[in-house]
Amino acid sequence: MNDRLAVVTGAAQGIGQRTARVLSAAGYTVVSFDLKESPDPDVFSVVGDMSSDADIQRLTDTVMERFGRVDVLVNNAGISFIVPAEETEPAQWRRVMDINLTGPFVLCQAIGRHMLAAGSGSIVNIASVAGLQGVADRAAYNASKHGLIGLTRTLAVEWGGRGVRVNAVCPGWVKTDMDVTAQDAGLYGDSDITDHVPVGRFAVPEDIAQAVLFLAEPTSAFVNGVALPVDGGWTADGSWQSLRLSKR
Repeated sequence: MNDRLAVVTGAAQGIGQRTARVLSAAGYTVVSFDLKESPDPDVFSVVGDMSSDADIQRLTDTVMERFGRVDVLVNNAGISFIVPAEETEPAQWRRVMDINLTGPFVLCQAIGRHMLAAGSGSIVNIASVAGLQGVADRAAYNASKHGLIGLTRTLAVEWGGRGVRVNAVCPGWVKTDMDVTAQDAGLYGDSDITDHVPVGRFAVPEDIAQAVLFLAEPTSAFVNGVALPVDGGWTADGSWQSLRLSKR
C-alpha cells in the first residue's frame, strides 16, 4: 500500500479507468467504485451503485476499515441521457439526477466527513462542458452537471478553510464507449465535434486524467472551487463555423 489513498468512481472503464491508472502511477493506492470489478489488478475494487445510499456507505466503511484514510475522491461515475426535454419522463430525469448529482453529494458527504476530521483532502468532481453551457436534447444531463458544479463551489466554500479542497473538471467530448454509443445511434458524427473544437480533435481519457491529477496533488494547494474546462477551447469559442474553420 502506498501512503496516499484515492477513491475513483466509475473506474472500471473510460475516463475513470484512465484516471485510476494515472493516480496509481503517481503513487496512490486506488479504490474503484463501479457496477463491475475494475480490470486493473493494482486497483482495489468495491462493486456498487452510485444511486444507492447503502452502497455508498458500504464503500466508505470498507475503505476506512481497510485503509484508514482517503486523500483524494474523484466523482467520475455518471450516465448520459440524450432525449428532447418534452419527451423526458420524470422517472428518467430522476435516474440521471440520482447517479450524476445526488450520488456524488452523498459520497462527498460520507468521505468528506473523514477528510474534515483529518484536516486534509482533495475532491475532484467530473462535470462537463454541458455544466457550463446548454446542449440541446440533454435537459436532465445538463441540469445534473450544472448542479454538480454548484455543489463543487458550495463545498469548496464550506470546506476549504478546514483543509479539504473541492474542484471540478469539465471535459469536452471524449473518445469513450459513451461517444461510440451516441454516434452509433446517429446522434452526431466526428466532424460535428472536431469542427467546433478550436484544437480540432476529441479529448482522450488521458487529457482528463492529467487534469484530475493536477487538482488532486498538493501542487495545486491554492486551487479551490474551480470548474476547469478540458475541452480544447470549446467553451471559449464564440466564432461561427466558417470563421472558425477558416483559421485551420
